[in-house]
Amino acid sequence: MSTRVSTRILGIESSCDETAAAVVADGRDVLSNVVASQIDIHRKFGGVVPEIASREHLRQVVPVVREALSQAGLQFSGIDAVGVTQGPGLMGALLVGITYGKTLAAALGKPLIGVNHLAGHVHAVFLDAHKAGRKIQLPAVCLIVSGGHTVLYEVKEKTATSYDEGGELQYRKISQTRDDAAGEAYDKVAKLLGLGYPGGPMLDRLAAVASNAAPPIRFGPTKTRGNPLDFSFSGLKTAVLYHVRETPEYLGEIAEREASLQRGERSFEQLLPLCSPKTLSLIREFQNAVVRDLLERTLAAAEQSSAETVLVTGGVAANSQLRATVEARARAAGFDVLFPSRALSTDNAAMIAAAAYPRFRAGIFADSSLDPDAGLALA
Repeated sequence: MSTRVSTRILGIESSCDETAAAVVADGRDVLSNVVASQIDIHRKFGGVVPEIASREHLRQVVPVVREALSQAGLQFSGIDAVGVTQGPGLMGALLVGITYGKTLAAALGKPLIGVNHLAGHVHAVFLDAHKAGRKIQLPAVCLIVSGGHTVLYEVKEKTATSYDEGGELQYRKISQTRDDAAGEAYDKVAKLLGLGYPGGPMLDRLAAVASNAAPPIRFGPTKTRGNPLDFSFSGLKTAVLYHVRETPEYLGEIAEREASLQRGERSFEQLLPLCSPKTLSLIREFQNAVVRDLLERTLAAAEQSSAETVLVTGGVAANSQLRATVEARARAAGFDVLFPSRALSTDNAAMIAAAAYPRFRAGIFADSSLDPDAGLALA
């Protein structure tokens, strides 16, 4: 009796500031997942510099792909297809991954598959669900929340073939941010408070140790005209800015923290003593407001869509308060809830290889005309 040989797809991700490569078998089993982060390079600029990101991708893509193959125990000839992020993302960064992917696929005579980065984030949840032995009940509502995206999609099966047998998924956009993404708001508030880049992980940890004292300011729910499920974080960020400007007592400790960052002292343990109880309460109130808006709109979308499951993915899905709050509230409302692991929440290539697999099964291949699309829509 012959044993079916698995389909092994090499995924390449370069949409922003991580150069990543991975090998995934049958869209479900991660054989390797290598990520070269550029955080230390962009940190001094307070955010991602597109030109620098592109140059780093050029420097890293070859060794990262080789390491992914090595960890998977494969030669180049052992892969069945190349999946590469086509967009959305930074144009120059995307171009590096696509150019390498096209060249590699052509040299190997293997199919080339263009992948939507956002579809990759959705498939990250499915990867970890498979690893945990859980089947995701569809339809689902998926919140993709990161430094570049805050968007809600309805996710259904597209064909009679189920997703766990390699069937394609179908997406319908429900809502999106009108301005800043949630992760972008975290980064801007952290920079304003002298807490460095990236801001999300630091603010999350500081919010967790804040006392239960009344915050120095309260942020009400955000309301949007038109689609009530659309997000908006620009006003919240601006409210923090005005509050800090109107409260001179923050200025001294902000200067101390900025000096600490200049000395390279940027760990949680080093910055916490430089944060007053008032600053910690402000951070906690900011995070409460972000989590509240994400949670309420996601649950409202799930109810309106008659969803079975709530999925949360993207870099901000690693936020501990968001995870705990969504888990508790969504389950209480009768929804199953799934997050990817923290390793698969942030940008990676395993999710790109996983998203490429249904397209491979469907014979949806790209050719040498594949170009990056910075604004590529998922639905």
